[in-house]
Amino acid sequence: MGPGPVNADPRVLRALSTPLVGQYDPWMTATMTETMGLYRQVFATENEWTMLVDGTSRAGIEAALVSLLEPGDDVVVPVFGRFGHLLSEIAERCGARVHQVEAPWGQAVPASAVREAVARVRPAVLAVVHGDTSTTIAQPLEELGAIAHEHGALLYVDATASLGGNPFETDAWELDVVTAGLQKCLAGPPGSAPITISPRATEVIDARRSVEAGIREPGEETSSRRIASNYLDLAQIIDYWGPRRLNHHTEATSMLYAARECARVILQEGRDAVIARHRAAGDAMAAGLAALGLALYGDQAHRMANVVAVEIPAGVPADGVRTALLADFGIEIGTSFGPLHGKVWRIGTMGVNARKDAVLTTLAALEQVLRRAGHTAPSGAGVDAALAVYAERPAEVATVGGHA
Repeated sequence: MGPGPVNADPRVLRALSTPLVGQYDPWMTATMTETMGLYRQVFATENEWTMLVDGTSRAGIEAALVSLLEPGDDVVVPVFGRFGHLLSEIAERCGARVHQVEAPWGQAVPASAVREAVARVRPAVLAVVHGDTSTTIAQPLEELGAIAHEHGALLYVDATASLGGNPFETDAWELDVVTAGLQKCLAGPPGSAPITISPRATEVIDARRSVEAGIREPGEETSSRRIASNYLDLAQIIDYWGPRRLNHHTEATSMLYAARECARVILQEGRDAVIARHRAAGDAMAAGLAALGLALYGDQAHRMANVVAVEIPAGVPADGVRTALLADFGIEIGTSFGPLHGKVWRIGTMGVNARKDAVLTTLAALEQVLRRAGHTAPSGAGVDAALAVYAERPAEVATVGGHA
């Protein structure tokens, strides 16, 4: 019940055991094509190039930035937590000049501040984290696509921690490249990074294809700079997933099976229903934690649906509570990074764990542990508050993985 990775859906674990086949077996290539179609629905996009990058979510992030950026490019990065700093570091490793737009941890970056920075810098890329789990804050995206395109920039979004559990509209919000991971709301294991690429971004990637890669013929126009990575070169990955099936690397077959099942599970329940289930679970958890006398951290108007942070009460041993929860109840929650380390706990309700019984069990266990640690918590208040939220939303208590 932490900020991820979380428990994988049993159906996804079962998919991992599917027998392997050859990389160009018709069933294998058909599965790749099917997976592309499934993730178009998950991302809410018509983008042709919607596929997987083999590796954890960070592989997807690096593939996007290394394929979009050339040395000397300017990048604007809104920073409101640890993972904005990560995007900045990766962009710097690409040789880009990074311009950060910061908000205090616990708040989102105002769109007006982003607009001012983009208008002033005129970057090649506006790179933003959607949901930063270090602070549990979600950055509103609805205005950012128009802001980026007005000034000739591409908009890249890291949706690792948000996709599947929060409202997300790739095409409607004019997002150019989005990457994610399986280990959060998608209820899978880490190791595969879904990605979707707009036609506008595809043009930029396509222009950087190199003669050396064997994709362009000698004499064709190419960029003056080669993409720094072979494995994470989206131009080559596109050709591997496309109709030509040009050999690039050995597809991570079992992770393909898992990623496909993650998407199938979401779409079987219904994308909107899954998002509503995450919101109900997150709101129930937040209400329960507040009822236990814990202060919710950050701007609650911009809290992610799938993870909530609470301030650790004075005098309560932060790591001691986490250790007792795990040892006595088999429940894991997280702390945080940097300035928040040891000051907040982060409790997730995502994927298969965004369900009523998981929320109630966690709150009941936390109440017991807090009481033993010296924190006065009203008996049963957390569970009662969560039940009250669920009572108001009976349609959002869905059956997930065999559990109500």
